[in-house]
Amino acid sequence: MADSYLPPVSREGHVSLTQQIFQGLRSVILNGTLQQGARLSSWQDLSSQLGVSRGTVKRAYDLLKDENLVETKGSGGTWVAAVLPLSPPPQVAEESKPEGLFYDFEAGPQYFQLGVPAQDEFPAKAWYGAWRQAIATEIVRPQIYPDPRGLASLRREVAGYLATARGVHCLPSQVFITSGFTGALGIVLNVMNLSGKKAFVEEPGFPRTRHALEQAGIETIPAPVDDRGMRIPVEELQAGVDFAIVTPGQQAPLGMTLSPARRQALLKWADDSDAWIIEDDYAGELQLSGHVSQALAADDASGRVFHIGSFSKTLNPGLRLGFLVVPRTLAEKFTAFVGHLAPAGSVVAQQAVQNFMSGGHFFRHLRRMKAVYADRKTVLVETLRRELHPAIRCEFDGALSVRLFLPPGTDDVSIAGVARANDLGVLPLSPWYQRKDSPRGLLLGIANVRRRDVASRCKALSQILSP
Repeated sequence: MADSYLPPVSREGHVSLTQQIFQGLRSVILNGTLQQGARLSSWQDLSSQLGVSRGTVKRAYDLLKDENLVETKGSGGTWVAAVLPLSPPPQVAEESKPEGLFYDFEAGPQYFQLGVPAQDEFPAKAWYGAWRQAIATEIVRPQIYPDPRGLASLRREVAGYLATARGVHCLPSQVFITSGFTGALGIVLNVMNLSGKKAFVEEPGFPRTRHALEQAGIETIPAPVDDRGMRIPVEELQAGVDFAIVTPGQQAPLGMTLSPARRQALLKWADDSDAWIIEDDYAGELQLSGHVSQALAADDASGRVFHIGSFSKTLNPGLRLGFLVVPRTLAEKFTAFVGHLAPAGSVVAQQAVQNFMSGGHFFRHLRRMKAVYADRKTVLVETLRRELHPAIRCEFDGALSVRLFLPPGTDDVSIAGVARANDLGVLPLSPWYQRKDSPRGLLLGIANVRRRDVASRCKALSQILSP
């Protein structure tokens, strides 16, 4: 639809209004801004928006039709011609792709892509029912501004879910619905005035989180990760670090769970240092093996932990829905901030998620996906061991990924680029580290691995790695 395009018009010039509308529309059709097959506004709508007569707009449309730039479909409206009769439009500069961990936003998930759920196993019928019910509710909802913290019913549902699944006991007033993890992170950084401060970040840790902190003027200090999770470096304890970001449930990207001793040490550090902890509960509800650890916020007796979760890994990253749980003493402060600068997003999407959760579908979906992912990881690891050279070490404990470690000095960034060009959505490991002598490797997501094609995909990856 092109209904939102308004050609510029001016009553102060010598060019008629009809010609101004005609030339404005002609220009954007030929340069590709209005693409072939796009629908134009009706005469009535465009005349109302521009403040001109319907006859003026109709005459402009007739001129476009005379040049075969548009076609009419009676009551179906006016459309940009499917085939333009003139010479090809001038080349428009290709939109630059952002640097970092980005894929093609218009395409589906690539094989081995991290951070996305299994699309083929999604409970589409229950999800459709939740949305249909949400739309019906929205039609009769009072036409007023919604609660900026998020729908009360969804916040109650999230609080109940956290108490049951993650051991976090909180009031709905402590829960804020956000635009995913990044939205929640931005809220915490602003409310707690953390810009320009120092933060411990996991080494290795999610690059985009580190880059987000750096854009906020925060100095990131690496905290090394071993088989027990993140360790606060003793040599940095006097550096005046104000907060730490940690993925305790499933460390990203190595997959281990933060050990009980490390959990207590981290909480003690925050308490003793008057510091804060931001808990990224990265796929914490999808721990596939061993005892499922509860969230770090469940052990927080001093009100030092901000717990952040999202529905991206479990339902759909396109929802852009997450949640933030703040210490009870800070709930009022956060309420004032989100009310002015960061209100919750789409009410319909929130209602749909609440319907899905209250109907019992969310827990059933999580239970099923844990079994599916465990099976897919097993199949992937077995296939990789057959296809890959023995010099490539494969780690798979924890997490929703498999890690391949390559020989030192390997350009894992270039290899990952070649793989992604072949629809294999692997990520390089080295950018997850701050140090320059970082390990080299690849990260393979397991969510969309399928038995029918895993062998061919692993063979293709092996061929890319073989040189």
